[in-house]
Amino acid sequence: MSISKEEWKLEQKRVNHVVELAKKRIGGLGGYIAEVQSDIVDIRKHFWDDVTVNLDDATEAAETAASMKQQSELLAERERSFRHVNTEIERLRRIEDSPYFGRVDFREEGESETESIYLGIASMMDEKGEDFLIYDWRAPISSLYYDHSPGHVSFQAPESEIKGEMTTKRQYVIRRGKILSLFDTGLTIGDELLQEVLGRQADAQMRSIVATIQKEQNRLIRDEKSQLLIVRGAAGSGKTSAALQRIAYLLYRYRDQLQANQIILFSPNPIFNSYVSSVLPELGEENMQQATFQQYLDRHLGKDYQVEDPFQQVEYTLTAQQDVDYQIRIDGVHFKSTEEFLQIIDDYLVHLGKKGLWFQDICYRGEPMVTKEEIKRQFLSYDTTRSIPLRMDLLKEWLLERLSIKAKQEEKADWVEEAIELLPDEVYQQIQQRVQRKERFSEETFDDFERQRKMLKEYVVKKQFKKLYQSVRRLHFIDFRQTYLNIWQQDGQTDSRLPHDWSRIGMQTARMFTKKRIPYEDATPFLYFKGQIEGFPKDLSIRHLFIDEAQDYTPFQFLFLKRMFPRSKMTILGDLNQSIFAHASDGFQSIGTLFPEQRTAEIVLHRTYRSTEPIVTFTRQFIPDGKSIQPFARDGALPRLVHVRQPQAWIKAIVKSAKERLEQGFKTVAIICKTAAEADEVYQKLHPLLEVHLIRKESSNFETGVLIIPSYLAKGVEFDAVIIYDASLSVYNKESERKLFYTACTRAMHDLELFYMDELSPFVQEVDSKSYQQVEFD
Repeated sequence: MSISKEEWKLEQKRVNHVVELAKKRIGGLGGYIAEVQSDIVDIRKHFWDDVTVNLDDATEAAETAASMKQQSELLAERERSFRHVNTEIERLRRIEDSPYFGRVDFREEGESETESIYLGIASMMDEKGEDFLIYDWRAPISSLYYDHSPGHVSFQAPESEIKGEMTTKRQYVIRRGKILSLFDTGLTIGDELLQEVLGRQADAQMRSIVATIQKEQNRLIRDEKSQLLIVRGAAGSGKTSAALQRIAYLLYRYRDQLQANQIILFSPNPIFNSYVSSVLPELGEENMQQATFQQYLDRHLGKDYQVEDPFQQVEYTLTAQQDVDYQIRIDGVHFKSTEEFLQIIDDYLVHLGKKGLWFQDICYRGEPMVTKEEIKRQFLSYDTTRSIPLRMDLLKEWLLERLSIKAKQEEKADWVEEAIELLPDEVYQQIQQRVQRKERFSEETFDDFERQRKMLKEYVVKKQFKKLYQSVRRLHFIDFRQTYLNIWQQDGQTDSRLPHDWSRIGMQTARMFTKKRIPYEDATPFLYFKGQIEGFPKDLSIRHLFIDEAQDYTPFQFLFLKRMFPRSKMTILGDLNQSIFAHASDGFQSIGTLFPEQRTAEIVLHRTYRSTEPIVTFTRQFIPDGKSIQPFARDGALPRLVHVRQPQAWIKAIVKSAKERLEQGFKTVAIICKTAAEADEVYQKLHPLLEVHLIRKESSNFETGVLIIPSYLAKGVEFDAVIIYDASLSVYNKESERKLFYTACTRAMHDLELFYMDELSPFVQEVDSKSYQQVEFD
């Protein structure tokens, strides 16, 4: 609906008023923050001047500690004030630039007056602090804007449901305090605003979508009841964006109960972490914890083992089909991902509790001090009704006591006397000072020489035994590797749960475990197995767990994460059509059955917003249920299939295409290769001819320009233009690669081009020829 010039002027007048008020408040806070900052500098500079340090006796030491505590608390209070005021200034600056994006006129049932409610990324009161000039988009009343068209409406307030009538829904595009676009609509979010937002070029970081949240996304964002929220959505349907707005909503809704560090997001790769890192700060919230599942595995296993990552595994599945043991490994990958394998491990642990684990000798100076047989006998002597971790604690204490006895005996050994003579002078000085301190606080009389000699022996032996003590505390006397591998000693013929090639999977697993290397498919089972022996490292502080690209997780991994974060609600987001890893066969599909005790809700997002309608129409034909994907009506060029006739012309054609896309004004042009090996090869050919960035699995930043990236690293991010480097039959020809190919193509927002030689991939051959352009390149 068009807006009259007079009404437009009135709207701009209101914007001007809000902007001026924001500027005024920024000015007022500017002086205060300068004062606080000066206080912080002064306290830090003179910290020790204002602290009386005296450690002569216990009373003076206590006074010193109290003085230091007082100064530290004062400094911490000033720093908190600085952060709070700085956050408020940032919030006001965002309001100064774009105060709000929506308005609804609402008359509550039983009331005669209609209230105009303006929505922005943060709330703002008037000069008197009585009325809201802007409502935060997360406020209960704001759901009117996202969920309803004008007419009879309602929203859920904290205490009850509020009903009434919406007479107007208005949408704004405001930049630098000026209204650029203004219109009334009967839709949830008008297409005009979406066209404006979606038509922009891709940035190096994801933007907030609060101005364009759709009704189904709003349901996802504001869900408070579900313990397990499953979100299934097509590529580009806004799953990740909505999940980040959900985190912002939860932090707003439960501000007094929930902190950002109590939320963790597991994402597909480090590049993705960088890509989404600005969304919450843009909304005035601290970022939640972020990690990839691989980083989590490395943190818990990386000190003792080299853990294969999922990208190495997918490279294997894409390039090693000729390996004689290829199918054995694939079978192993599938079975180790299942809930059945977890149950087999649990059963095996019960067996170990009765029969004992594989232990290792504790050696000292090249000789066994405590043999593995002694350790096993001691373990089996404990009550078998006690858990294995509890018995390990008892065993650890027993071993530490054995070490202490041995250490005392060792002080009399000849080598200790020799070692004392080789100690540096500073050690002698430290021991001498300790002897003098002991004499000062004791009424007894010591022979200084003998006392010093005894302490030197203790020092030498303690240093010698330090690694042994650490080794025992870390349970290094357990042979975890051998104990885990003996799972495969079970008879596959007597347990119907085991696959037919169980023993061959076991032999291959044993070979891959050599040199402390753990295959990716074994990393989670091994960490779970290890935790069930040494004590499961639960994190009770996490209250919300978000898993993005959840189709890449196995049932075993989902069950493991729930045990790791037992108090956490879970939001799981994924798309089965983008399941590209061999290990993730059906985890996301069956997740609801894994947690039957959880109060579960499922939301399906069919509409996709990332790509233009021609790109969606083209790519959805690659997958069986593609017709259910609904494109947003945003026009663009048809995807192009470029047939390169001569091999020597290939690089020339790619360079020409990339340059043309940049000349069109696209900020990000991705040349997507199938594997990392292909990406490396392409980079070597292109970088002398064109400025390009090679994205590897180690990359942590998402850059603009021309990027060369393996297909599986492109998951979760988007680009203005995508060039599929080689869509030939010789490259993409296996049914198992269909979803990988679909995922690569659906990264494109505005432009998609596929290069091939000789014959096209069968996935493209199935597509309606009206949905693309054919181009010949000589």
